[in-house]
Amino acid sequence: MSRPEQIFTLSGITPETRRGGHNVTVLMRAQGAAVLLSALLALSACGGGGSSTPGGQSGDAPKRFSVALTEPDHLTPGNTSSSYSIAVLGALFDTLVVIGPDGKPQMRAAESITSDDQKVWTIKIRPGQKFHNGEAVTAESFADAWNAAAYGPNAWTNNYYFANVEGYDKLNPEAPEGSEEAPKPETDKLSGLNVVDPTTLEVTLTAPFSQFPIMLAYTGFAPMPKAALQDPAGYDTAPIGNGPFMLDGRWERNKLIKTKRFDGYAGPRPAKSAGVNFKIYANRETAYTDLRAGNVDLLQTIPPASTSEAKTLLGDRFVSIPGGTMDYLGFPAYDKRFAGADLRKAISMAIDRQAIVDAVFNGAFKPMSSLVAPLVPGYRATACGESCTYDPAKAKALYDEAGGFTGTLNLYFSNADPSYEQWMTAVANQLKQNLGIADIKFRKIPSADYLATLRAHKQDGPFRNNWVMDYPSPQNYLESMWGAENRMGWKSPEFLDLIKRANSAPTMEASIPLYQKAEDLALAEMPMAPLWNWQDQAGHSEKITNVRIDAYSPNLDTITVK
Repeated sequence: MSRPEQIFTLSGITPETRRGGHNVTVLMRAQGAAVLLSALLALSACGGGGSSTPGGQSGDAPKRFSVALTEPDHLTPGNTSSSYSIAVLGALFDTLVVIGPDGKPQMRAAESITSDDQKVWTIKIRPGQKFHNGEAVTAESFADAWNAAAYGPNAWTNNYYFANVEGYDKLNPEAPEGSEEAPKPETDKLSGLNVVDPTTLEVTLTAPFSQFPIMLAYTGFAPMPKAALQDPAGYDTAPIGNGPFMLDGRWERNKLIKTKRFDGYAGPRPAKSAGVNFKIYANRETAYTDLRAGNVDLLQTIPPASTSEAKTLLGDRFVSIPGGTMDYLGFPAYDKRFAGADLRKAISMAIDRQAIVDAVFNGAFKPMSSLVAPLVPGYRATACGESCTYDPAKAKALYDEAGGFTGTLNLYFSNADPSYEQWMTAVANQLKQNLGIADIKFRKIPSADYLATLRAHKQDGPFRNNWVMDYPSPQNYLESMWGAENRMGWKSPEFLDLIKRANSAPTMEASIPLYQKAEDLALAEMPMAPLWNWQDQAGHSEKITNVRIDAYSPNLDTITVK
């Protein structure tokens, strides 16, 4: 995820993770971390009607509940990596696979995904599935969605997820030398996608990729109906999915995204409630206030400052689980003032991560010295070493050797959560005190515009970057965040080669040493410094039951309302 300016979690309001007890079952996993869930901030109860469904309360009509959310940027699966968007899309769409509590893929829209060489994959679509408008879900539905995302002129966020499918380069031609504009592609279809029949999609990759099946759990690979291609702009505000919930009306910007149970759903887990209302909040503090007042059923990211109170108030309805969400401080490597690795390392070493975690997050997060979360296979606790260790004296010496910094140091973050400005304030104070940078200003960007700002490289100073894991693999962090088209403008052919070799390894176990070498290289150059790993703090009201929170899915379809 994603993705994510990903902040909250389900595994956050956009991260994800959970555990068990009373009416909550939080499934602990051995590996992998939060995926698409960080976007969920909260769920709030709301009366509602609807006919009885499997799992309803002893003959009573099931009721609605609501999810507190920060405003998404898009609701087209191929055009968003925001955890806030993913929280909604997870209810509206069934992907080919989902990640089980053991961190392994489980079939959902797919019947099977097989390959003899890990390069050519055969995907069998489970028959009988329908979109919310009645259109059949077929192999072509997936091919159409993937082609649209991969087509360069569309400029969709998840375009790069299809870079390992044959034909991607032809859909994304480079601008000729001396020109800033790329030519229009001669085709709008990936040559690596072959619709064999209505239930069979053959995918040919550019190289063997053992993690392809688990990658397909990401919402960017969801199918889309023909209506999406006929009116993309309209579809973005009223998406038609194939999941257990369907949109009820249109997306009311900055207010509400209302869904209802899809009675034509043919998947393995029909919704047990009448619907989910995603209430849009300006911040999670307000959502927590609603949780306390009984207006919200589930808050997936309780503000760190409120965790002690929440534990007492909610009792066994409070859930705390290690997450896969990471916060980083990125550097604009394309700006000559930040082009030197030593300057970037000096800034990293001048930041007291533990002090910030204690002061801003009430000790709930974990300072990090790795680019990947602890739940990811191949994680090493001290991968970053000295460059991520707080040492003001060494930081200042390295800073001076690097030539220091002149001018105004702009720090970028979004307005999605008050804690962002709080920890950026702490960083600013530490840089002033430890490095002597006197002129520091904040650049607070509206959350809906923040990711676009970073992708366009409009930031001229260090910036808050966040990642919510889409699927449990170091590749998802390293290639997505440090690979081609990264937000820092960092270029390293050696890094890209290591990622390519790791991706082509025959097994996950064989790929890990290569991913670790790539991580070492990125840490040595420090285009982005790891800060801390999220711990997901959730709470729910007494109005909902059958709440199952795990590291990979909000499981909204299992929730019932009393």
